[in-house]
Amino acid sequence: MNRPEPVEEEFFFNEGVIISETDLEGVITYANRKFAQISGYSQAELKGQPHSILRHPDMPAEAFKDMWKTIERDEEWSGLVKNLRKDGKYYWVMSYIKPVYDKQNRKKGYIAARKIPHRAEVIRAIHQYNKLKELEG
Repeated sequence: MNRPEPVEEEFFFNEGVIISETDLEGVITYANRKFAQISGYSQAELKGQPHSILRHPDMPAEAFKDMWKTIERDEEWSGLVKNLRKDGKYYWVMSYIKPVYDKQNRKKGYIAARKIPHRAEVIRAIHQYNKLKELEG
């Protein structure tokens, strides 16, 4: 049985929301200062990169398949995500993603707002994601 990993307290902060925007393929077009701060990348380094640059190998592929199916249907998606920092450390976020439309009401990309979750939420997510990873084999 996999034991929950420790949650790195240094990456918990109480102020601000992590915001990013992407195009339809998931390439970052905007990253706010908090996003840069917690990810360890500069805003300039993030812009133009696929959002998957932050994908932690512990995250099951199924979680992202569900996310893409949901947002491509023009629905909002929310869930806990373990992200990989530039320095190799990680952090957890509760992510809310929704489509963004232009003035002609054509979908042009996605916006995500994130906050740092409570420890209990992270522990539940670790157990759920471990089960998914086992099923992926």
